[in-house]
Amino acid sequence: MNNGAARVLEALRRAGGGTCSGEILSQAEGVSRAQVWKHVEALRRDGYVIEAEPGEGYRLASVPDRLFPEEIQHGLATRWLARDIRYFDEIDSTNRLAFDLAREGVANGTSVIAEAQTAGRGRLGRSFFSPPCANLYTSIVLRPEALTTAAPAWILASAVGVADTIAEEVGSAAEVEIKWPNDVLLGGRKSCGILMELGAEATRVAFLVLGIGVNLNVDPATFPEEFRAQATSLAGFLGRPIDRISFARRLYENLEPTLEACTREGLRGILPRFEAHFRMQGRTVRIQDLEGQSRSGCVLGIDEEGALRIAPSDGGPEERVVAGDVTLEKERA
Repeated sequence: MNNGAARVLEALRRAGGGTCSGEILSQAEGVSRAQVWKHVEALRRDGYVIEAEPGEGYRLASVPDRLFPEEIQHGLATRWLARDIRYFDEIDSTNRLAFDLAREGVANGTSVIAEAQTAGRGRLGRSFFSPPCANLYTSIVLRPEALTTAAPAWILASAVGVADTIAEEVGSAAEVEIKWPNDVLLGGRKSCGILMELGAEATRVAFLVLGIGVNLNVDPATFPEEFRAQATSLAGFLGRPIDRISFARRLYENLEPTLEACTREGLRGILPRFEAHFRMQGRTVRIQDLEGQSRSGCVLGIDEEGALRIAPSDGGPEERVVAGDVTLEKERA
């Protein structure tokens, strides 16, 4: 959206549902009424419904279900997060672009949003199902002053922010669970995946990229068959469509203080909120490590660095799991 169209949109918003004359718009913007009309037409092409009242002017009737920066940032109550949003109708991967932007030096909190991804990425080299104009796919550049060993705390912090936002939307925290390390479950099924990538300078974090994909309005019946039984969307769970713009705005607003607490205090800063959504303790899980080796054990909790503590089923000593694929036993066929 060009700057002129964005200013016209803001003027129409200020009218509060009333009309705003073309003359007033042209005077306010210092352009001709013909140019105002061109801006209005550009907004209409983007999906805005703008009615023209003869003798009265223009009225903003409705906004499109698109995650335009102008929509998310309208009323956004953050100081630094998502104040710079890079928007795309379609991209290969929001994480890939955010990583490139981070290397180029973009500011802390810069966010990438796409309506669709052609090569969305999940953990362990998996793909992330990313149909168009249905969900939220965003990647955030962070620049914390931290050692690389502390970086996993930001995955858990982002999971807390997502879980809190989903709980607000569905009206029940009891239905929302964080599955270590990077999934948020709704009603026992995956509703969100998180992918963190980092750039490092020796032992210190140069930047982090947090990729967050939340299933909002996708029909669960359209999920790929291999994980259809394990996944859901908020709309599928609630039986009603989700306002994606409002959800994205509230997610950024929940994430900002959560990430700030993690920056100040590490995992301790978000631990009580994490534990409120963490229900794996005492449950049996199967762990597949990065070498493909598999074992099972009982979850004891997480340690001060966010690693999963496991009591092996074979009676061996407690293990500390920092990476790998963790499956709750009840999820197995």
